[in-house]
Parts: sequence; C-alpha cells; structure tokens
Amino acid sequence: MDTPFQPFDPHGPPPSGRRLGKIELRYILPNLITGLAICAGLTGIRFAFEGRIAEAVGLVLRAAFLDGIDGRLARAMKGQSKFGAQMDSLADIVNFGVAPAMVLYASVLDQARSIGWIAALVYVVACGLRLARFNVMADDPNKPSWAGDFFEGVPAPFGAFLVMLPLYINFLGIEVGTALALVASAYTGFIALLMISQIPIFSGKTALARIPGSVIFPALLGVTVYVALLLTFTWQTLTISALAYFATIPFGIRAFKKRKLADGKREKPKAAES
Repeated sequence: MDTPFQPFDPHGPPPSGRRLGKIELRYILPNLITGLAICAGLTGIRFAFEGRIAEAVGLVLRAAFLDGIDGRLARAMKGQSKFGAQMDSLADIVNFGVAPAMVLYASVLDQARSIGWIAALVYVVACGLRLARFNVMADDPNKPSWAGDFFEGVPAPFGAFLVMLPLYINFLGIEVGTALALVASAYTGFIALLMISQIPIFSGKTALARIPGSVIFPALLGVTVYVALLLTFTWQTLTISALAYFATIPFGIRAFKKRKLADGKREKPKAAES
C-alpha cells in the first residue's frame, strides 16, 4: 500500500528494483535518542528566555549527554547508518552550539548587549567549524593509531559544558552585572578558540575501553559519589568539574608530545633501513 511518506532506509536509497523490508530496532533507537536530545536542547532555550535558567541548564546538559551516547549506543548495537550519522551531526550543532550559547546569552551575555551577542555568535560558528573538522578528519589514513587517544582541540560536548561556567558561578551567588557579562563574553570567545585550536586533549578512549577488574568497584563507587555530589551540590560540583577539566589540559599536551617523540624515534630506524 502506498503511503505519503518516503520509506526509511538507514543506509540510503536502496538499489533500483529492490523493495525495502522491515527495519530493525537497532537502527531506530539511536536516532530516537538523537531526536530526544534535540527536543531537550531546544526546550532549554525556551526555558532560558522564560527566565527558568536552572531548568534550562539542566536540559542543555541532558541534551549533551543524550547526544553523546547515541553514537556509542549505535556502535554497541551495531546500528550505525548513514542516516544516523547525518542526523547526529545536525543534532550536535544544536545541542553543543546553539543551545548553550542561547541559554548563556539569555542569562548572562545579554547584559553586555552587542558584545555578548557577538560572543555567542562566535561560539556557535566555532562549534560548527569544530564539528565539520572532526567529520572530515575522522577517516584520515595518515593519522597514527595512537592519535585516537587525543582530540584536536576541546571536543564540542565539553565545549558546551565549559562555556556555561559563568552560569554555574552565577548560581553560587555572584551577581551578574555589565562587568561580569563582559568577562563572560571574553571567556566565551576563549572557549571558541580552544574548540578550533590544535591543542591535544586527552580523550581516554583506549584507557576506558578496557578497565582492569581490580578497579571496577572503586570506579563504580567513585561515579556514585560524583553523581550524589552533583545532585546535592549541583553548582559547586559543576564549577569544580569545569576547573578540573582545564587542569587536565597541560597533562594531555605533555602526553601527546611524549607519544609523538616516541613515534618519531621508531620511525627513524625504519627510514635508515630503507
């Protein structure tokens, strides 16, 4: 029976003459989570302009979390698809770029007037550039295997988390005025530069892929304590977490240099033999 809707094929248009069969749930569920993440991010923007800032921040962080796990869920369920990759890229710019910038502008940056708006625009564009660069360079054949342990620049999800630091500080009782809004505008531009920079940021993908059995229980306990602190002392925990992330950047740079130096030493004997 013909319907007014185009049949869904996660891998693109089927070859001519082939009928599209039923789609497995593993291809649908990750895209459903992506859609929910977009809804959360956009609703966060609405709440921000209604003055419900705390709820807006919570929704933006939830959107970032959902948008961060949809790809991992797809890989775990072997449900990767061309459709999912495109939808995820579109969701990223909303949840990691537009939503945090608009929430920050509605609550803090607006007091800097045009300067604050320019800072928000710069952040969103930088996020788009960061995501585009990641998509283009993801399949770089010349990248060494160890390079997968590092991001090039602050990744978009953490950029969204870091850029809202002025909001976390505001909820600690610091009044927002023109001076703070100008400082927040400069800080927003700084985060934008970090996102499009080539600073190596430790990703932990390899380290977290396989966790030694001896640290499973302490790790679970640590996550439980962190979540308890996040629920009890939300703004203090978010502020400390953001500052702690900044503190890890020098260690990532040093680790990258060590790996690059070791890789160069291994390449020299090979070049001499050839």
